[in-house]
Amino acid sequence: MTEDEFIGRGWAFPFDVTSNGTIATVGGVRKVEQAMTLVLSTYPGERPFRPAFGAKLRDFVFEGATPVVFAQIQREVHDSLAMWEPRVTVRDVFVHPDEHQENLLNIDITYLVKGENDPRNLVHPFYTIPDEGDY
Repeated sequence: MTEDEFIGRGWAFPFDVTSNGTIATVGGVRKVEQAMTLVLSTYPGERPFRPAFGAKLRDFVFEGATPVVFAQIQREVHDSLAMWEPRVTVRDVFVHPDEHQENLLNIDITYLVKGENDPRNLVHPFYTIPDEGDY
């Protein structure tokens, strides 16, 4: 079984058009990473025909950058990907503040595409809103 047979091919996300005017498609690991990003970027309720689809990361936008919040984000990411992306096994999720940009958390996801023994890594940026006292 080839990688495209297992993982599949689909429209590129974000939507794109090739130079000859056809809809851009992706396959393989790139498709899986786009699907994972889509899960994490969608809030439950945004899709009328799949109201539970997505992750509740938006709930943490106004939370402080504390170890408790990091643990809650880790759990949400892990549970959401386990539910909505069956082609991968999430091995670890690590949330940490970005060294160079304030109010940015990096969500570092280590995962395996099922049927492979090749650990991969995806970093998903998560922006927070600063407290009003920070201005």
